[in-house]
Order: sequence, then structure tokens, then C-alpha cells
Amino acid sequence: MQISFNKMYYALIIAFILLAFAVYWIGFKKPNKIKPFPEKWRNMLEENVAFYAELNSTEKQNFEEKMLTFLNETYIQGVKTNVTDLDKILVAASAVIPIYNFQEFHYTNLKSVLLYPASFNHDMKFDDQSKDKNIGGLVGTGRFENQMILSKKSLHAGFAPTTLGTNTGIHEFVHLIDKMDGETDGVPEILMKHAYTIPWLKLMHKEIKNIIKNKSELRTYGATNEAEFFAVAAEYFFEKPAKFQKEHQDLYESMFQIFNMKEV
Repeated sequence: MQISFNKMYYALIIAFILLAFAVYWIGFKKPNKIKPFPEKWRNMLEENVAFYAELNSTEKQNFEEKMLTFLNETYIQGVKTNVTDLDKILVAASAVIPIYNFQEFHYTNLKSVLLYPASFNHDMKFDDQSKDKNIGGLVGTGRFENQMILSKKSLHAGFAPTTLGTNTGIHEFVHLIDKMDGETDGVPEILMKHAYTIPWLKLMHKEIKNIIKNKSELRTYGATNEAEFFAVAAEYFFEKPAKFQKEHQDLYESMFQIFNMKEV
């Protein structure tokens, strides 16, 4: 059967139009817009995140925008637990607090956060039969590269009003920041000016010795190594800033510079 020239001509025109539309759609389609910040989340932030509650209205809006950006870029998955709105809020707040005063910051070394119901061990087990379940959070390596694992119980405890300057969520995100220059060594080069590096190292080693001698308010885990010291000090710095400043003036001033904090 022969097809007339006109029919072939019109068929080619239609095919060309469809092809052009497909190319346009694939190549120029705008990325999904970030959804508006839910009003109920604001109340939950006010009640659970002291850092947010102390910001003015403009600063709160900035905090919310950074949270939404983080949640748009990072997948939060529950492992044998449901992920609630409060879980999402506390994970995102943990990510935003350390980098709040930086204009553009993205966790390029993080794709997903795994939420476990409780503490776990190095084999990632948390059931009743598992032993040594004392880990509340960690930055993944190996098959868990670009992932963070957090205990939901530890995450929530870090934002409780009774916290003594500890915050598992902030602790692990500070590790991620530290890791972005290629080494998790307590010197976050992505945030620090080079001139601050040597003074910061001296302060770290001095305070680690004080922890070992039981002459520091920082918890003993901070003496494990430089990376853990930085994360432990950052928890205290953000959770109890006035107390931290009073007890560790030099450390406070250095961390004030590292995290690009603003004078109130």
C-alpha cells in the first residue's frame, strides 16, 4: 500500500512538532519549586529549637528557607520507625544551625539521613538482642558514604530543655562540615580563614589536655581526638552559648569566628 505524499508530509510535520516539544520539556523544564513553609512547623520550631526561638522575624524566615532547601536536597528515611514532622524539623534544624550565618551552603557530602528508633552499635543494629548499643549518631563511611545515621531518641533529647549542652544532631552535622575538606580533623577549612588555623589547633590541644585532667566543662568524649573535640565544643557553643562564653572565653571567640556569628 502506498501512502500519499501529503499524508507523509503532514505526519512528518506533526512528528517534528512533538519532538521539538519533548526536547523543550526535558531541557528547559523548571526544577520543582520548594513548597511554602508549613505554619504548624513554626510553632513546633518555637517550642523545640531555642536557636530559632531567639531569632527576629527576618532571621526566622531565613532559617526556614535554609531548612526547606536542606529538606529539598536530602532524603530522610525511617528504619523501623515512622518519620514525623517533628523528626524532619529537628534534623533540618541540626543541619542549619551550624551554617546559618553563611549565605550559600549545601551539604554536598550528604544524600540521606537514616533515622533509627534508638541507639545502635557499629553493626547498625538496635534490637534488644544487640550488644553495645551506645551510638546516637554517626556520619557514614563505606557502604553508608554520603549518609548520616541518627537515633531518633538521641536527636530529640538534644533539643530538650534539660540538655546540658549536648546535641547529637548538631554534633553529626559539624562532623559533616569538618569532612568537606577531605579530612575529619577538627579543622573545618571550608569555614575557616587560613590565619585562624594555627591558633585554633593550639586552643584545641590545650583544652583536650584540660579535659583529660578533668579541668574542663566539656564532656570527656571531646578528648577522643581533634574531630570529636570540635563537634563536642560546637554542641556546647550552640546549645549553651552564654555558659560556654563564661567558662571558655578563648574557645568561644574562636568558634564565633569559625561559624561566622553576628554580634547581637
